[in-house]
Amino acid sequence: MSDLRNPIPSFGLPPSIDDIIQMAERALGTIPLRIARYVQGVGIAVEEMPDDETLDDLDIESAWELTGLYRGTPLTERSVSDPIRHPDLIFLYRQPILLEWIETGEDLYRLVRNVVVHEIAHHFGFSDEDIEALEQEMD
Repeated sequence: MSDLRNPIPSFGLPPSIDDIIQMAERALGTIPLRIARYVQGVGIAVEEMPDDETLDDLDIESAWELTGLYRGTPLTERSVSDPIRHPDLIFLYRQPILLEWIETGEDLYRLVRNVVVHEIAHHFGFSDEDIEALEQEMD
């Protein structure tokens, strides 16, 4: 059941991939319009855990450390002369998100939203300060 303060429906534990997708899509809808118009066509995929190749590429030792990943070409690095690119995707990793949720006690929707915002910010080439300001703007 959802209410006005928490627009995400209740679900049994643990939240499923579909639950995380639903929260991520809702989070996309909360992005300020000045940014949202540039996010058209960015997809969201939810996987249980990052794969070994991704961890190796990012030089991350533990899969539990990665809650999300932007794969694509940031807008700041694009050119009209670029060859055809793969679609931009935001990957969310369900199990690391759930672990962070359990460890921090953070509201799960807010946690998913912050991961989505952080990964979208990579799409724009934002700094950490820009990301923090955007998250605060959305509160």
